Amino acid sequence: GTTPAISIDENLAVKTYGDITMTGTTPTLTIGDAGTEDAKIVFDGNAQDFHIGLDDSADDLVIGLGSTLGTTSHIVIDEAGHVSMPLQSAFCAHIAGSDVNVDSSATTVVYGTERFDLNADYASNTFTAPVTGKYLISASIVHQDIADQYIEFKLKSSNRDWTTHHEVGTSTPFNTISVSCLIDMDASDTVYVTVDSESDSDWNIRAGQGHFAGYLVA
Repeated sequence: GTTPAISIDENLAVKTYGDITMTGTTPTLTIGDAGTEDAKIVFDGNAQDFHIGLDDSADDLVIGLGSTLGTTSHIVIDEAGHVSMPLQSAFCAHIAGSDVNVDSSATTVVYGTERFDLNADYASNTFTAPVTGKYLISASIVHQDIADQYIEFKLKSSNRDWTTHHEVGTSTPFNTISVSCLIDMDASDTVYVTVDSESDSDWNIRAGQGHFAGYLVA
């Protein structure tokens, strides 16, 4: 009438009840028999399942969502030791193929060509943090037709602005302006890029040049 510690059904499936302790000098648990099949451990949760396993076709150790290998991989380690996180938040966009006009008022920089956006967190020139963490964010532009004035180039995040100041002289008709910072962001915080100049005269951000990029570091 008592529940056994281990039971085996007619399909030779083994079910254990309670904890398993392995003792000895070099205790080893081997999963698989050197065959060409995937081997995994599944964590059967209430809301979500996760797995750790060997993707035999790719020779990768995988940690992912669900019980099936290869569908939603979060961390992948290959046989050479390279570690990738296919769903880690990361994006990169650049200015499209037309000049952007700027005057003395703060102008949001339009990075209209998306190179990649791994977690779909970038839209309408704005990055939205999916989780609370530390994000490395960088941006740049290349200006033209501007001389003898100051420029403020900013990362405008929900927590604060991150500003770099540039003085442009007549001898530099083209110049790269950039800013980068490791910033703290809460979930749903945003960051975008603005540029401002002291003069009322219009000037241009060069077409197809300059970037806006970032990724979750910790």
